[in-house]
Amino acid sequence: MDFKDKKLEAKMIKLGLSFDQFEENFSKGGGKGGQKINKSVNAVNLKHLPTGISVKVQKFRELWGNRLSAYRLIIDKIEDLKLGKSSTHNLKLLKIKKQKKRRQRKSKEKLKND
Repeated sequence: MDFKDKKLEAKMIKLGLSFDQFEENFSKGGGKGGQKINKSVNAVNLKHLPTGISVKVQKFRELWGNRLSAYRLIIDKIEDLKLGKSSTHNLKLLKIKKQKKRRQRKSKEKLKND
């Protein structure tokens, strides 16, 4: 299976994952999008068998977009589970928290000087 997403493939190799560890199910979608969404099979249910983590994605009208999005989401969840605080998602959150704290400190200093 090839998504042509090098970052996703690299992350899978780093975590020791393979496509045969996942179980895919496809179902009809619902909600906004009209007749195309309600009639076609485009929602993806993806389950990682060793950990039991599962996700359901229906962001896009096309199956391939939902499938890629589901793999990205579940691999991020598995990375959070395995790596904990050193996962890329948690490092991004930490960076944002630092930025907010720094901005807050600067604005408080400005108010004191005025």
